[in-house]
Amino acid sequence: MKRLNLVVLGIGGVGRSLLQQIVVNRSLHTKQYQLNLSVQAVCDRSGAISAEDRSAGLGDDTLGQVVEFKASGKGLVEHSQGIAQDDPTKIVKQAIADQAANQETVVVDCTATEATVSALTLAIDMGQKVALANKIPLTVQQEVYSRLTTAGATERDLGRSRWETTVGAGLPVIATLGRLIASGDAIQRIAGTFSGTLGYVMTGLQEGKLLSEIVREAYDLGYTEPDPRDDLGGIDVARKALILARGIGWALEMDDVQVEGLYPSSMDALSISEFMDALPELDSSFQQRIQDAAAQGKVLRYAATVEDGQCRVMPTVVHADSPLGRLTGTDNLAEFHTTWYSPNPLVVQGRGAGVEATAAGVLSDIVELAYT
Repeated sequence: MKRLNLVVLGIGGVGRSLLQQIVVNRSLHTKQYQLNLSVQAVCDRSGAISAEDRSAGLGDDTLGQVVEFKASGKGLVEHSQGIAQDDPTKIVKQAIADQAANQETVVVDCTATEATVSALTLAIDMGQKVALANKIPLTVQQEVYSRLTTAGATERDLGRSRWETTVGAGLPVIATLGRLIASGDAIQRIAGTFSGTLGYVMTGLQEGKLLSEIVREAYDLGYTEPDPRDDLGGIDVARKALILARGIGWALEMDDVQVEGLYPSSMDALSISEFMDALPELDSSFQQRIQDAAAQGKVLRYAATVEDGQCRVMPTVVHADSPLGRLTGTDNLAEFHTTWYSPNPLVVQGRGAGVEATAAGVLSDIVELAYT
């Protein structure tokens, strides 16, 4: 039986679902993979809980209590076993130092912050492994991306890091890109929609609804972030596009990504309620864009395009009979246009959001790391 130690950073929706899935799948991992996933520590922004007995890790009952405790809105520092911490690097360093000989630790980043970068790079530098759902560390400086995803200046280290869920949640977008590159198939263009929320908005526009009406509907249904501009501004999609571009091998920074959101920057200073009230001002312009596209036999999609050394993220007119043009609802989709996949692209499509699907993707990354 192989044992793999885990330090989980971030116990939000994805982190909680991951802990639940680890417990539920213990018998599967034992039977299929002869694998024991031992959670040594869990951390949030306020505190951490670490196993007192490293040989046993945190018990399944404790993990269940942590899930319920965090779901109630409390921080780990308030838990009876919690300790205050404002630097996850210390927790990671201690967990690695305490592990038995010949054991490995995977640091699992389920946060949405840059604050975990030092903990992740420490794990790599100490010869350990990382699995990321958090896309931000891969979109800061190129040097950080390289440290987290490569073993040196020229040689890729596919054994000690996984970041599949940073683009497309549970969809195998990163794996597909990696396989294409490994085969020598030249990537000519990647185009995709990587936001379920923006896909919902674009589908509504195509159905003839007003932008303000769709955004209000998505907001009320909880599809958007608490501030809808976090979705409508396109920055999250831009980060995913940058990860794909860097995966191809392009040395780009976030400032190099061309981003056009669905609202003007003049609306940034408004409160959330003021922003929602001002959205009708944009209705007519989007109706016109939809009509202009339809007159050409095309449709409007919010798409990321990675091509010719550039990343563009913006409302884009595409052919109605293309994979992107046929896409509806909240699915994510990636088109890979390559030497071999031409003129018809390789298409990866499916559920690209949701904490359960994302957590399942992270768990799959962890199991892969156990035997690489």
